[in-house]
Amino acid sequence: MEIKEIGYLKTLFPTKFGAPRQSGVSKSSPATLIFNEEFRSPESLVGLDKYSHVWVIWGFSEAKHEKFSPTVRPPRLGGNTRVGVFASRSPFRPNSLALSVLKLEGIEKTEKYGYILKLSGADMMDNSPVYDIKPYLPFADSIPDAIGGFTEKLEDFILEVSIPDEIKSLLSTELYDCLVEVLKNDPRPSYIDAPDRVFGFFYDAYEVKFKVDGKQLTVISCEKIK
Repeated sequence: MEIKEIGYLKTLFPTKFGAPRQSGVSKSSPATLIFNEEFRSPESLVGLDKYSHVWVIWGFSEAKHEKFSPTVRPPRLGGNTRVGVFASRSPFRPNSLALSVLKLEGIEKTEKYGYILKLSGADMMDNSPVYDIKPYLPFADSIPDAIGGFTEKLEDFILEVSIPDEIKSLLSTELYDCLVEVLKNDPRPSYIDAPDRVFGFFYDAYEVKFKVDGKQLTVISCEKIK
């Protein structure tokens, strides 16, 4: 079976660290899906505007592994507990495929790329390849009584976020709101608990640095990098 990239995603996260761990965790996290030239036919999008959300099948393009490992160590379990790769959403998979449900904010026509999709709730790195999209069907895809395995306790990781006014003033409202959502879900590996350690990640045109003490996360700098 040959699988083709139909396009790629533009997001706020040039590196893996800092990107939300799951789609929808940061509901305001924007993405733009740009189709490759072969797949820019407007007919392929007829009717898509009738849906509020879409499934995006994309690729963990930076997940490098030489051979298949049947188990992985999810960061949310402290980095030491192993579970089966098929019982996790680890990027280190046989085919490095990812699946995210994103909100369809709109379909726009551009001069350079033809029709593009404006999305939100993104959890992928910038320039991640896309292999397919499908409409999200609430009657079939939503299962309210589903059981979430070890993810049932993820609320334990929610942090209080403090961003000084002088840093807040550097960001647009959209960038600020998304950054708060990303940080409150604690981007650090769960096995690291060092109040004096400074963590940093690239976010849009900025490098954001922060510290975490208990349940309090404080942003200490936000410097423009380009």
